[in-house]
Amino acid sequence: MLNAERAPITGKRAQLMATCLCDAFYDDVAAATVEVLEHLGVEVVFPEAQTCCGQPAFNGGDWAASRKVVRHTVKTFAGDEPVVVPSGSCAAMMFHGAVLEFEKEKDVGEVEALGRRTWEFADFLVNGLGVKTWPGRYDATVAFHQSCHSRGTKSGEASLTLLNAIAGVRVVEFGEGEQCCGFGGTFSVSFPNISTAMGALKLDHVRAANPDVFVSGDMSCMMHMGGLAAKEGKPIKTLHLAQVLRDALKSGKQT
Repeated sequence: MLNAERAPITGKRAQLMATCLCDAFYDDVAAATVEVLEHLGVEVVFPEAQTCCGQPAFNGGDWAASRKVVRHTVKTFAGDEPVVVPSGSCAAMMFHGAVLEFEKEKDVGEVEALGRRTWEFADFLVNGLGVKTWPGRYDATVAFHQSCHSRGTKSGEASLTLLNAIAGVRVVEFGEGEQCCGFGGTFSVSFPNISTAMGALKLDHVRAANPDVFVSGDMSCMMHMGGLAAKEGKPIKTLHLAQVLRDALKSGKQT
């Protein structure tokens, strides 16, 4: 369902799926997402009963447990509004992973319907709302990392469209940019040595490009890369795309 027909966007009202990582570690990403959407005139609704997209259990092979979480999510995000997710990984779970694990379930139609309404943040801005320019300024060289879960979607291209639209931003390429950061959710727990080695290799390539900030649309990748860099004693600045867009807006208001 990665390239499935999307539900048309009618009106400017969206539900925000903040994700577990926003809840536990990156509350400012959720806040930045709301600020950016509201700047664009979108009314943001936050269903308070939301929990998890079900991806951890899905990736771990416990599809029965994952389906329970997904059913709760379908109920929580009822309605016709688009669901915006500041995480390519969680968005892909809703429009791809969840559909796979519900193929033989009688309520697969409800899961597919939610999947068609689910948008990763950058994809929603560029391909849903048609945003191609951005006000304000953010002076920095940026290394942009596209997560594995957003491959096969329009999220990476949309993210770069937005970054390149910000005055002062210079996107720099780095070696083996298409490679995984090594996190992989439960993969990093089951295979910590491999996960760390993959992340260290990614860090070497990123540092060689000497960016001011490492930007991604996935907080899991930010957490993994930032954590490894800090452990090495050579921290790198990591930001979510929504934070860069929000900070550019603030810069524009100050001037």
